[in-house]
Amino acid sequence: MALVAKAEARTAARKERTPQERRRFRIRSMIWSFVAILALAVILPTSTTVLMSTVDTAQAQIDDGQNQRSNFWRAVRQGNEGYSSIKGAEAGTLINNGGQNWRQMRNKRLGIVGGWMLLGMLCLLLFFYVLKGRIPIAHDRSGRRVPRWNIGERVLHWFTAILFVILAITGLSMLFGRAVLIPVLGAEAFAAWAGFAINAHNVLGPFFTVGVVFMFLFWVKNNIPNAVDFEWFARGGGIIGDAHPSAGKANAGEKVWFWLVMILGLGFVCWSGFVLIGWLESIIPTTRATMQTYQLVHAWAAIVWICVFFGHAYIGTIGTEGALEGMTTGSVSSEWARQHHDIWYEQVKDKEYVDTDYVRVQRGQTAN
Repeated sequence: MALVAKAEARTAARKERTPQERRRFRIRSMIWSFVAILALAVILPTSTTVLMSTVDTAQAQIDDGQNQRSNFWRAVRQGNEGYSSIKGAEAGTLINNGGQNWRQMRNKRLGIVGGWMLLGMLCLLLFFYVLKGRIPIAHDRSGRRVPRWNIGERVLHWFTAILFVILAITGLSMLFGRAVLIPVLGAEAFAAWAGFAINAHNVLGPFFTVGVVFMFLFWVKNNIPNAVDFEWFARGGGIIGDAHPSAGKANAGEKVWFWLVMILGLGFVCWSGFVLIGWLESIIPTTRATMQTYQLVHAWAAIVWICVFFGHAYIGTIGTEGALEGMTTGSVSSEWARQHHDIWYEQVKDKEYVDTDYVRVQRGQTAN
């Protein structure tokens, strides 16, 4: 009853307040409400932070001071293996950070630097052609020719050359396809091409390797370095300047190309390719880290190989008059042989013969 009486008294007192007193009461209420809201806005976040800090501290003190949650994710990021009912290599590894590093190396460093290397080599050859032009045969052709490559050597050369071009196209399309081909072909067309490219690359790669091995067996005897090679380089190889230094059947530049194919090609590109398709799993386990490393080795070595191939193809086709004839007809003009491979020409000049068709055509042109 006393509480009811007090409440009724307060109600009667409020009714007896003047308008000024009621206005001051409302103002004071608003001020204190604002102060309370401001205090809560500061106190609640602070108290939450303190509470979480207390919880984390308590959690860190569990199990002899070890934070198991942090340790778990730290182990995951380090690639440590746990238990998995799925069997297989690295099946117990939840997250492999190496994949992120590999992607950065492949898409940024390899993709950008490798692309500029290829483009730079093409631009360099174009500039050289504009500056130097095609190297002509110094003397008029007489129609006399000497045999240079037999049918077996020519078949082997074009077998490996065609496979090399196919492998280069398919490999580069897989490396640069996302950035270059998708905007041109579209996602669906590129997906179809990528599926074909990777299968063709994996199937033709071993056949190409066999071709390179036979190239070694066929031509290693012609590519042993000797003292003449140093003079060939010193005089610019007949490419730089107007001199035509002496050379055997293979000049020093061709020897460099041969050994680059054998060392860089067989030792890095072909070997890493066999690892990537799983043919050497009994020797090199195909873990993710291994595959990532060998993919980068394969791609970098292949890009260097392709860059040097551009130079080889240039010199053997549009860069030097008469050079391609050896691999298309099996013989070369005697004038070309004396100019570029004089030591070899002295060894085979007794096999020289007259190309009657060429002489007949030349005489017909003269008569006209």
